[in-house]
Amino acid sequence: MRTTVGIIGAGPAGLLLARLLHNAGIDSVVLESRDRAYVERRQRAGILEQGTADVLRAAGAGERMDREGLRHDGIELRFAGRRHRVDLPALTGGKSVLVYAQTEVCKDLVALRLKDGGPLLFEAEALAVEGAEGDRPSVRFRHEGRESVLECDHVVGCDGFWGVARRAVPAALSQVFERTYPFAWLGVLADVAPSHDELVYARHERGFALLSMRSPAVSRLYLQVPADTDPAAWPDERIWDELDRRLEIPGGRRLERGPITQKSVTPMRSYVHEPMRHGRLFLAGDAAHIVPPTGAKGLNLAVGDVVTLARALVHLRDTGSDELLDAYSATCLRRVWQAERFSYDMTTMLHRSPEADGFEERLHLARLDRIATCRSAGADLAEAYTGFPVG
Repeated sequence: MRTTVGIIGAGPAGLLLARLLHNAGIDSVVLESRDRAYVERRQRAGILEQGTADVLRAAGAGERMDREGLRHDGIELRFAGRRHRVDLPALTGGKSVLVYAQTEVCKDLVALRLKDGGPLLFEAEALAVEGAEGDRPSVRFRHEGRESVLECDHVVGCDGFWGVARRAVPAALSQVFERTYPFAWLGVLADVAPSHDELVYARHERGFALLSMRSPAVSRLYLQVPADTDPAAWPDERIWDELDRRLEIPGGRRLERGPITQKSVTPMRSYVHEPMRHGRLFLAGDAAHIVPPTGAKGLNLAVGDVVTLARALVHLRDTGSDELLDAYSATCLRRVWQAERFSYDMTTMLHRSPEADGFEERLHLARLDRIATCRSAGADLAEAYTGFPVG
């Protein structure tokens, strides 16, 4: 099998890259180790930056998103018995975010890919990337019980942290930067209308809590818990009681409760692999970087990566110049590190670390107070939350 661009992974990064390349007249093949049902049901990110939503619209993948997605013009911060709304458009010159789950983005992009007739192989496990240093890289993969080889001009690893793509970069050429946090998120989906019309981020003496949503009828909620937490140790009533405690403010109302349909624990970590390119192999999304979910940056960073890469591949096709491809890693990493900085700041500011002392706790409360009382501090948060420029 031969193609111009071999894409490993049918998450939002791989699927969107395939769509952008198709629209530009560049052929690609997408290999995905899981089945279609898994890709379309896995619960992950739910906040689309302004720029991400614009990219999906321009790619022809925005019709259902615009019909069913929920535009949000603000977020609420709760701390020390106070509440403060961050008005995103007022602080950013009109930018907002959209609540639209990653699962729905994947469904839309899968449907477009299959409609276009572009090769998308589910249950095709990539085994190795070979020849990345040469002119003819390839991906060895297993599909329907047989090993095959996909020959490419370029290979793009969108296969996440545990995928094979990053392992093809020699260790001697790699630098890894990471931070593991001493807590995790217990996340739940509940069949109940959200108790607030915007996301609520709460710092509480018992730990962080987040009130989010997936639709007008489905709530997505999170609690800070110890890193080794077993979701089974948290019955539904205990979860709702704890959410009520942490989200409570004077004069506020208790959460509406409903059936919890899913529970999971998400570890918190920051990770960056440099460089994001080795020869004709390019890394995108979680294959190259991970952020704690507090800043809602993971999916949006992946979109920035593949937009940058698609632009570079089109430039190569149209001009014969490798200039933009050569700059791919440095271009993406500028945005990645800004997102890492913002996500780290949000995480440390809103969570209670078991390692922190009273001095550090007071500093975090002072940062929240600054955001609530100083327009420039609020604007800095709003600009980062709605998205850093791509490229």
